[in-house]
Amino acid sequence: MSPTPVDLTATESARVLGRVLAPLVAQGAIVRRPRATAWAERHQTDRTARAVLTDLRERHGGAPLVVRIGSRRVVVVTEAEDVRRLLQGSPEPFTPATKEKHAALAHFQPEGVLISSTAERWHRRPFNEAVLQTDQPVHDDGAAVVDAVRRGAAQLTQRLDSTGRLDAQSFTDAWWGIVLEVVLGTRARDDRELVAVLDALRRDANWAWLRPRRTRLREELEGRIASYVQTPEAGCLAEAAHRRGPATAVGQVPHWLFAFDAAGAATLRALAMAAARPPVRERLLAEAEPAGTSPALLPYARACVLESLRLWPTTFAVLRDSTAPTEWGGRTLPAQTGFAVVSSFFHRDPARLEHADAFVPDAWLDGRNNADWGLIPFSGGPVACPGRNFVLLVASHLLTRLVARDLRVARGRYLARDPVPATVDHLGLGFRAAGSA
Repeated sequence: MSPTPVDLTATESARVLGRVLAPLVAQGAIVRRPRATAWAERHQTDRTARAVLTDLRERHGGAPLVVRIGSRRVVVVTEAEDVRRLLQGSPEPFTPATKEKHAALAHFQPEGVLISSTAERWHRRPFNEAVLQTDQPVHDDGAAVVDAVRRGAAQLTQRLDSTGRLDAQSFTDAWWGIVLEVVLGTRARDDRELVAVLDALRRDANWAWLRPRRTRLREELEGRIASYVQTPEAGCLAEAAHRRGPATAVGQVPHWLFAFDAAGAATLRALAMAAARPPVRERLLAEAEPAGTSPALLPYARACVLESLRLWPTTFAVLRDSTAPTEWGGRTLPAQTGFAVVSSFFHRDPARLEHADAFVPDAWLDGRNNADWGLIPFSGGPVACPGRNFVLLVASHLLTRLVARDLRVARGRYLARDPVPATVDHLGLGFRAAGSA
C-alpha cells in the first residue's frame, strides 16, 4: 500500500517550487528559451532538483509530496510504483488533460488528443494510432521517411564540407525540413513560415493563462496545414491522415510537429554522445552498414536516442489531474487534484538504477529500462505517446548518417566518460569535422 500523501511545510514547499519546478518553467515547457537553458546547464539545475526530491523522499518515507500553489494542490510522487498507478490509470481517473496543459497547448492545438476530454479521446486516440501505426516498429511509409532523412543529412553534410562546423541552429533547420516532409510531404519541406507561426504560438503557450490566445494566428497555422492535408502527397503522414478524415487530421498535426521538436533535441544529444565516445560511434556504424538505404530497424541507434531521453528528458514533468475523489494511502484527495512526475528525478534515481548517471544504451536492449515504470521517455500506459516508433525511425536513421562524418563535439570531455552531466543544453552544442581547425 502506498504511503499517505504528506502536506509539505512552507519551507519544504518553497524548496520544491524554487529549486525543482521553477527552473523547469523558466526553460519553457513548450518551446525552450535559449538563455534559460544555457543558465540551467551552467547551474546543473537537474542535479539540484534531484537532490531536493531525494531528501524529501527519504524524510517522508517515499510518501507523495503535496505542494500548494495558490489554491491548486499538486502531488509530486517520488516512487516508481506511484508513477505506474498514475499512468495505468489514465485517462480515467487520471486525465492527461490537466489545467496547466490545457492552458498551454490550447494556444496552438485546441483539438489535440493530449488535452481532449475522455469522450473526445475515444475518437482522436485511435485516429492517431492508425496514422502513426503505433504498434509497428517500422512504418509502412518507412522508405519515404528514410529518403527524407537522407535529404536532411545531405544538407548538413554540405554545411560541414563548406565550413567544417555544425551548430544547433543548422541542425534544427535541417531537422525541420525532415519533419515537414515526413508529416506533410515534399511540398512542405521549405515552409519555414509554417514553423515560424507554430513557434510564435508555442512561445505564447509557454505563458499559458498569462498570454491571450491569438485566434487569427492559430487559424493561419491550421490553414497552412489544411493546404497539405486536403491534397496530400503519397508517403507522408498527411496522406494517411487524409484517408481517415482530413478534418480530424488538421487538429492533430500541430501536436505531431510539436513532439518532433523534442525528438530533435534528443537526437542532437545522442549525436554528441557518439561524437564523444568512439566505441558508440563504431557500433552505430556497424549496425547501419548492412541496412544501407532501407528503412531498417536500427535497435542500437534507437537505444542511443532513448538513452539520451532518459539522461536528459525533453518532457520535464508528466502531469495528470484526478477526475474524481481518489483514495491514496488512506487519504482521500479531492477531484481536480494535480499530480506531477518529475522525469529527471526518476530517470536518474540511483536507488533504482545502477547506471543512473551513465550512458548505457544496452539497458534498453536487454529489458532493464523497459521494465521500470519510472523511465518514461515516451510516457506510458494507455495514453503513452502513439508516435514513439515513428519518431525513433526518423531519429535513428539521421543519427547513423551523421555519425558517419566522424564529428568532434565541443566540450566533449564532459560527455566522454561517466558520470555524465545532469543538465546539457542542446541549443549550445557545437560540432566540427575531424581534422578541421
